[in-house]
Amino acid sequence: MSYPDRIAECNRHDPALYAPFFVAGARVGLMRRDRIAALAGARGLERMKDGGARLAPEREDPAGRGEALNALTHEAAGRGLCAPPRGESFPVGRRFGEILCEVDRAGVELFGFPSWGVHMNGCVETASGPALWIPRRAAGMIVCPGALDNMVAGGQPAGVGVRENLAKEAGEEAGIPAELARRATPAGAVSYVRDGPHGARRTALFVFDLAVPADFAPRNRDGEVGSFALLSVAEVMRRVAETRAFKFDSALVLVDFFVRRGLIAPEDPDYLDVCAGLRRRIP
Repeated sequence: MSYPDRIAECNRHDPALYAPFFVAGARVGLMRRDRIAALAGARGLERMKDGGARLAPEREDPAGRGEALNALTHEAAGRGLCAPPRGESFPVGRRFGEILCEVDRAGVELFGFPSWGVHMNGCVETASGPALWIPRRAAGMIVCPGALDNMVAGGQPAGVGVRENLAKEAGEEAGIPAELARRATPAGAVSYVRDGPHGARRTALFVFDLAVPADFAPRNRDGEVGSFALLSVAEVMRRVAETRAFKFDSALVLVDFFVRRGLIAPEDPDYLDVCAGLRRRIP
């Protein structure tokens, strides 16, 4: 196993399984063909001659589109075609900042909409060298229960700024005070396209780094983390390269961290493939 293996695992995607999904005349989603067929005749879903589908809301405005999408999401969940609605709204748009409407988080994967999130590396300078705070996801998490993760990680919901969301997630997941969270520095973004249980995950993650004081120990507050461990960067590198211990997209964020810190060097034969693989075009 290797860093390119982690990148490849995060981008396991079969385009043949999908067809375009349109909202307000825009090709926004990438929906599984079997989901389109299973929802044939459902109110608000109109199949197209090329095999794709479009949203046909009763009202052509953001609120009307959102109501139609959420109705379809609830119907799909009732048939076991997607995850149960989670009561958290995510933006629907072709690019970050464009909001054609909003949809429950469960509908993002069902319709294959682009999504965004925030991930933060928490680095501590110790007497033995740099170390990273690594959480283990709680056993009850829907995605990757028990897997290792980034210090802070969360989806980007509608109506919340990126920095505001980072501070919220930092407080909930790691007990990081807002003053400390504000010191996090933007470190670019990574992106991937992956087949999930119910559809395509077309995701870009805003990455941040935080220099964590040596006397600070994270504490989870929202029940999403089972435990934290402070691991040397060398040990984190080993686990990412040699095991599948980390959540798939958190491994991607860490590989990016290793590249930026010069820990994966240009002399490495996989260097160019790794750099190219961290930022996939979202179709």
